[in-house]
Amino acid sequence: MAFRILSKFRIFQNVSNTTLHTNIRSNSVHISTVHHGLMEFFDDKKNWAAENIKVGRSWTKDELRIKSNQDLHKLWYVLLKERNMLLTMEHECKAQIELFPNPERIDKVEESMNNLETVVRERNEAYYKLEVGESAERPGQLVTNMLGLNFFYRKFEHLIPKFLNKKWRNKHTFNIVNGNIEKFQRLYREKLHNANRKSRNRDRNHVMHLMKRYPNLDMDAVKQQYPSVDIEKIKNYHKVRGHYVP
Repeated sequence: MAFRILSKFRIFQNVSNTTLHTNIRSNSVHISTVHHGLMEFFDDKKNWAAENIKVGRSWTKDELRIKSNQDLHKLWYVLLKERNMLLTMEHECKAQIELFPNPERIDKVEESMNNLETVVRERNEAYYKLEVGESAERPGQLVTNMLGLNFFYRKFEHLIPKFLNKKWRNKHTFNIVNGNIEKFQRLYREKLHNANRKSRNRDRNHVMHLMKRYPNLDMDAVKQQYPSVDIEKIKNYHKVRGHYVP
């Protein structure tokens, strides 16, 4: 501290001895980053009218695992600001009826954030199992709601005990058998069955169209992408035969 005061005293003494009237300002040197206010929610102006922007790929889990906790904390806020900026630009482009360049950037940022959260959860889990011997995840249990549907309920901490918290008990009624919901459950199961049946039919018709249009289609890739479709069975369908000699 004494060295800093002495150095500042020498600077002012040298300046006063000269005939140049120069003002020394402490704000000429910036240590922190420059803040642009609300303009940080928008992309760089040179990318506003661009049709294609060169972007990289998302962060992988293996790359994030070698980062320190401080670097992950900084990277999380960088990705958060980037996501807010992209969502703002997407909304503005829709309002101005213009094309939003490279919309896959939002997916890449969200994928990076999900991978980062997974890595942090892995470290937290490993730390708790090593130090405490318990899981770091919030405890929960499989319960049944008032409609007879099963779901995993995550437990929370409350200031009032469970047997004294009347408001919580009235709101969370689990594992109660009610005979009036049998019709709802039957209709709900029928709805799920119809949705799965329509999804399988769409995949089958799409594969049949691909086989008809492309006779030299890679069947192994098709089986991997559409595991619910029986390729050997639909080969004999007349809709699969194209206008070519087998």
